[in-house]
Amino acid sequence: MSEPGNELDLRALSKSYGATLAVDAVDLGIGRGEFVTLLGPSGSGKTTLLMMIAGFVEPSAGEILLDGRPITPLPPERREFGMVFQGYALFPHLTAAENVAFPLRVRGVARAESERRVKEAIQLVKLGGFERRLPRQLSGGQQQRVALARALVFRPRLLLLDEPLSALDKKLRGELQDELKSLHQRVGLTFIYVTHDQEEALSMSDRVAILHHGKLKQVGSPGELYERPATRFVADFLGRSNFIRGKVAGFQGGGFRYSAGGERFVQADPQPPAEASEVLIALRPEKIQISADGALATANALPGRIERWSYHGTNFQLTVATEVLGQLQVQVPAWRCRFEPTEGLAVKLGWDADAAIRVGDDEP
Repeated sequence: MSEPGNELDLRALSKSYGATLAVDAVDLGIGRGEFVTLLGPSGSGKTTLLMMIAGFVEPSAGEILLDGRPITPLPPERREFGMVFQGYALFPHLTAAENVAFPLRVRGVARAESERRVKEAIQLVKLGGFERRLPRQLSGGQQQRVALARALVFRPRLLLLDEPLSALDKKLRGELQDELKSLHQRVGLTFIYVTHDQEEALSMSDRVAILHHGKLKQVGSPGELYERPATRFVADFLGRSNFIRGKVAGFQGGGFRYSAGGERFVQADPQPPAEASEVLIALRPEKIQISADGALATANALPGRIERWSYHGTNFQLTVATEVLGQLQVQVPAWRCRFEPTEGLAVKLGWDADAAIRVGDDEP
């Protein structure tokens, strides 16, 4: 049976292509009305997983449940899921309105009802006034809006989106990300979204499912995944991290001490590991404090020297060489940087005991 509150359940879902296991026994429950993103690098299995949900790819093993009922054998047209593709897939000889109306025509919806629904769908995606234009007369963003309207017009159970914004420029992508998030809130449907773009996933989703080599590595809210990644891969894939490998050298209230590079550091941890065990610590660049005059009040500190730096408008990205831990990446808000970054400048780095997190090593 489906878990309470879940609309869709994937049970040990797998897909093999010969000796290649594209999706490896994925278990995932998706609640009604959620915006869930399948995130991973190229070849991670995210699109194959979406295509199995849609019914375009037959699983090699496992089961798909919708409201507790198996739908694995059902063809795509009987699942009643909306689908939005990266390449829009619009009919070039049909107008925007005719493209949107196509799913209703296939389903035999009466003309008056069809016209009413098409008008509603076009207004929903903010395309009023463009109804009579052909796809070639529309911008990329407008074509994607037509594809969205077409996927929503027949009132699907779920909306599946396969990297729908990847062909757009950065500014337009940002605008449509906001619109998609707003659209999700207005229509109340379950959205299952595929992307390889970490920022897109973090900014839009209720939950993110991270895949790597066909395996589901971690599922959680964007904040949970960014602040508490379970493994090195998750920490590194969701933004940059510095990794410190050390050995537990004692305990103190709420955490432990560890040795690395001949020095000792402090790490907050509600469930510290055993004495003398090896640990891997992930430290985000923006959580490192930096000073050029040595004035830092942090639990951990060490000297370094700026090797490289770059200006990104809102922040400086610094590479700092240390004798103890090697190179560390540091990000400083430009407006709060109290010194002029210069190659060779001696600095002091520091971070609080709860600024980093202990993560697991990934399977080979």
